[in-house]
Amino acid sequence: MSLTDHLTELRSRLGKALIALAIASAICFYFEPHIFNFLKEPYCRLPAKHRAPTSNGRCQLYFFGITDAFFLRFKISMIAGAVLSAPVWLYQLWSFITPGLHRHERRWALTFVLSSLVLFAAGGFFAYLTLEKGLQLLLGFGGNGLVSILDGTRYLSYVIAMLMIFGLSFELPLLVMMLNLAGVVSTTKLRAWRRMEIFLVFVFAAVITPSQDPFTLCALAVPMCVLYEVAIVAGRINDRRKARRERDAPYTDLDDDETSRLDLDDHADGFDEAAAMGDGAAAGLPVDEQPSYADTT
Repeated sequence: MSLTDHLTELRSRLGKALIALAIASAICFYFEPHIFNFLKEPYCRLPAKHRAPTSNGRCQLYFFGITDAFFLRFKISMIAGAVLSAPVWLYQLWSFITPGLHRHERRWALTFVLSSLVLFAAGGFFAYLTLEKGLQLLLGFGGNGLVSILDGTRYLSYVIAMLMIFGLSFELPLLVMMLNLAGVVSTTKLRAWRRMEIFLVFVFAAVITPSQDPFTLCALAVPMCVLYEVAIVAGRINDRRKARRERDAPYTDLDDDETSRLDLDDHADGFDEAAAMGDGAAAGLPVDEQPSYADTT
């Protein structure tokens, strides 16, 4: 395909993805109150002393700008729409990329894409479980003299930050596996770096989590360490498979600068057509009387 054809196809794929996103966002805008209640649930499970008192006794968040409520609903709808329409825009992206990949490259790419989605979803699930503990610790610093009146926009930003941090952090084993498959690091080095990796993971979790409480820190760091061990096991299997393939290769005993002997399948039956043609020419026969392959057989 020419460059113009590629750009045309890219425009078509982007258009379909945007249409799917718009439709999904419109659907989520209708169900936005239920989605917002789901995101607000960790805050509402807090003790009443950590929440702003209300006359009706309900759990409520507040907004202080005229357009804040609309943009809050719009933001929630867009994020939920992106998640809902993920199968469509991922398919469009996959359909645009795969024609330029070999069969084994498609297999590896599909494996990594599906693995990244599963790991990101697992990270988001862990983040949702830790929201209540993190909020309880942070809001508990107010004591008896201060009462929190949470802005809905800032609360949503906090929730999204937690989901993104956990989701992206859970991609660590996938990154380690990619480095191992590319031959950059071996499992021997990964095992040697285990203590340093655990230390750096806990430092990373302590710095990156917004709440920085011990519960959220451990909820992020411990699964990352476990996933690192899983990546080491998978890397060990890959190293053994690579070593077995190299051991069975016909030219393993040759040096890198040594020329290997070619195995020509065309002459596997012992007949050398070039030699036969050469003998005829050496005998001085005319070209039309020189023996052919059919004559010799």
